Amino acid sequence: MLDAVIRAALRYRAIVVLTALAVLFYGSYLATTMPIDVLPDLDRPRVVLLVECPGLAPNEVEARVAHPIETAILGANGVEAVRGQCTAGLAVIYVEFGWQVDVRAARQTVQERLATVLNQMPPGVRPEMPPTSSIMGQIMHIGVASKDGTTKPMELGTLAHTVIRPRLLKIPGVAEVIVLGGEKKQYQVLLNPDALRKFGVTVPEVEAAVRASNLNATGGFDVRGDTERPIRVIAQLGPEPAKVIADLNQVVVKPPPPQLPGHPDGKDGSASGATARPILLHQVARVVEGPELKRGDASVDGMPGVVITVVKQPHADTRALTEQVHAALRELEPAFPKDVVVNHDLFQLKNFIDRGVYNVGEALVVGAVLVLIVLTLFLLNVGTTFISLTAIPLSLAVTVIVFKFVGQLTGVELTINVMTLGGVAVAMGELVDDAIVDVENIFRRLRENNRAAEPKHPLRVVYEASREIRSAIVFGTVVVVLVFLPLFALSGVEGRLFAPLGMAYIVSILASLLVSVTVTPVASYYLLAHSRAVHAERDG
Repeated sequence: MLDAVIRAALRYRAIVVLTALAVLFYGSYLATTMPIDVLPDLDRPRVVLLVECPGLAPNEVEARVAHPIETAILGANGVEAVRGQCTAGLAVIYVEFGWQVDVRAARQTVQERLATVLNQMPPGVRPEMPPTSSIMGQIMHIGVASKDGTTKPMELGTLAHTVIRPRLLKIPGVAEVIVLGGEKKQYQVLLNPDALRKFGVTVPEVEAAVRASNLNATGGFDVRGDTERPIRVIAQLGPEPAKVIADLNQVVVKPPPPQLPGHPDGKDGSASGATARPILLHQVARVVEGPELKRGDASVDGMPGVVITVVKQPHADTRALTEQVHAALRELEPAFPKDVVVNHDLFQLKNFIDRGVYNVGEALVVGAVLVLIVLTLFLLNVGTTFISLTAIPLSLAVTVIVFKFVGQLTGVELTINVMTLGGVAVAMGELVDDAIVDVENIFRRLRENNRAAEPKHPLRVVYEASREIRSAIVFGTVVVVLVFLPLFALSGVEGRLFAPLGMAYIVSILASLLVSVTVTPVASYYLLAHSRAVHAERDG
């Protein structure tokens, strides 16, 4: 079979050269478009449950919330591990699935199991599933602060929650935006115990009145002829703080008692005219604008501020997503107060990716230069050195193309990372082995043919020389490939980590074999058949 491949390559030499150039350019293009990351995809299908349990101690959270949920989920289809962390008022439960499970199916499985234990939860406790995020999902920390303190922490918190966070969530690939620090604005109703006792008002009555005062309602339709007009009761509080406080102050906490017949003014002996009036909120409480109770704080460059964490979705391109976040922030910054500064560089995972890939890429370039030096010193011929070196870029281009098509077939896009580049770096010296063996034998046979009494046609000599060492090239390549096959037997995270290295190594080595039986004979015919070195009297 390989003999036929060599014959076909030499017969259709121009097509081989054009195909090699096309593969080289297409592979180079794909290499510039593939996502770049530090490590391969380690996103094991995992579902996280957050359960808020106000007022419960850690042992109560464990016994009444976490344990029933964990028991219900254990044994579900695809579940491999369930872990829980409990603290005062909060339970975090991690459900891990097998690598082959789709994360959407995993979330559905957990949701179905949760439905069986909701009736066992304490009143008001409902488990929630946050958005799906990557295991290395925190790609950025962004700092927002006032450089002179003009903008207060509450205004910074409002800016982060109402302006920055919604804009960043619009970016495709962002799973969650977490805001830490600043102050979250509230309209607080500060009750006066003496006034409550004086007017006979209870705390639940105040709570119910305030909740009911911020609702819009429908009143049906006003039908006039062929026209229907909806009737709406608009009672929702407006956005202006002063108006909100004024409206809340006028909320009726306790309506007047029903008046007895014959006493329209309420003067009936059992109730005075003063008690016949409704009790308003400002009579029993003070409404102010204040911050929510803090649980954690943040500072930026030593100043009180807000730290915003951007979390990406699984399989999202970290570097491209980081650039989109920067662009969105630059779009928002002109609308911020003049004293507000945005620090983009508190933390960026992109910097670690670039540095890690740069270090491995540097080793790759150094290896290629060393290969060039060694080939030049030992072959002492420009033509043979160039032919041998063609195996490196062509093999790398084929590797990138294979990675692209494997990603399309599996649905998981493979990335350029330190493991794939490491596999190529390990294979760097071996990529030229097959080509060296082939071109050296072709060079020797061409020189012998040149000295023969009846020289053969150079094409015939190139074909026979390549055919002679074909078995040695194939067996040598197969043995090297077999050494790396055990990497694919690794399971768990180690298998996901080292499999791309083995795949990059094996694909590049097999690509060098393909180059040695197609491109190398053709290049040897074009560059060596009429070379001066072939006609020289002695070796260099």
